[in-house]
Amino acid sequence: MSIAQNIAEIKRNIDTTKVKLVAVTKNHSATAMLEAIAAGIMAVGENRVQEMLAKHPDIQAAGKQVEWHLIGHLQTNKVRQAVPLADLIHSVDSQRLAIEIDKTAGKLGKRQDVLLQVNVADEESKFGVELGQALVLAKQITQLEHVRLCGLMTIAPYTENAETVRPVFKEFYQLFSELKALNLTNTDIKWLSMGMTNDYMVAVEEGANLVRIGTGIFGSRQY
Repeated sequence: MSIAQNIAEIKRNIDTTKVKLVAVTKNHSATAMLEAIAAGIMAVGENRVQEMLAKHPDIQAAGKQVEWHLIGHLQTNKVRQAVPLADLIHSVDSQRLAIEIDKTAGKLGKRQDVLLQVNVADEESKFGVELGQALVLAKQITQLEHVRLCGLMTIAPYTENAETVRPVFKEFYQLFSELKALNLTNTDIKWLSMGMTNDYMVAVEEGANLVRIGTGIFGSRQY
């Protein structure tokens, strides 16, 4: 199937008036990205700052307007490169990182939208703040003038059977509900980013309103 056909199939599976679809473009070319944009993609997600920097000029040169989401782990020494381009950073997982983003955004006269990445399944191989510390970190982030917390992100354990991670998504939705109920100032809590190619339909059933899909759109990555 073509990229356009894959996108159409995904859109049939979710209500795109309620769920934002982010096309994950890691290891895929700017040409493939432009094909996805032509098929209706409005937001692209990059795992690496270097790839975002490399592809951004090509998309701009083509005259395409698209949201840029940084979804991969962000090191503090890459913040100065990421903030000028990123519309939404999904992977804030420490106060130190949030402070660095705040400093950079302040210099640019920008309010940087971010999500708090939570390691909800407590996997050693994954980044993210521990579940029990998530709301503490959320409150710390709200003290920063140039950062706006807009919700939560998690990466569920990989599994062939998406039903096995439904409890993870349920638990994460509960945390999202708790965060919204706090009514914290300096926030716009609206995005629950969970679900990828293999589990996005279950994630949406459990409350996700932002899904990150790469392989399901572009096919297997070329390394």
